[in-house]
Amino acid sequence: MKIYTKTGDKGTTSLIGGRRIPKPHLRIEAYGTVDELISFLGLLRDQEIKEEHKEILLNIQDKLMVCASHLANDPQNKDLRKLPEISEADVEVLEKRIDLMEAQLTPLNSFVLPGGHPASSFCHAARSVCRRAERTIVRLSLEEEVEDIIIRYLNRLADFLFVLSRSLLKDFNIKDNLWRPHL
Repeated sequence: MKIYTKTGDKGTTSLIGGRRIPKPHLRIEAYGTVDELISFLGLLRDQEIKEEHKEILLNIQDKLMVCASHLANDPQNKDLRKLPEISEADVEVLEKRIDLMEAQLTPLNSFVLPGGHPASSFCHAARSVCRRAERTIVRLSLEEEVEDIIIRYLNRLADFLFVLSRSLLKDFNIKDNLWRPHL
């Protein structure tokens, strides 16, 4: 099978189920942004970080593929295919990891400026893309059916990525770059 099909040459693409919609449709933007996030997490995973971080990031990429598949599924024909599920337990995994990392970090009393190490910076870039994906999916949910668990997962994932960015700095013995506004 060739990678190019030429079926999108006129600016439409197919949802799971076969219905064609315009490429700038909010649903396509939603799962496209999740795809971008998956790519940024791949960049983060390719950094010299602890194996335990790489393992959770691989698991998160898998869960995001599940989210993307649900977003790509035609809500008018969503029962045509059995898709893998995302669950509350997946959200709880992120919460537990956040709690474990935060227990090892100094509490914050300021905003943090991204930077300090490439791994932490990739984390912040991924967090920003995650928040954009979340906003796009929430906007989509105002017009069409979207499973609430996807929004909860992305919300918690952005929190996880923020805490992971700080944890990575700690792993490299680098201090947070705290924002000190000049008033």
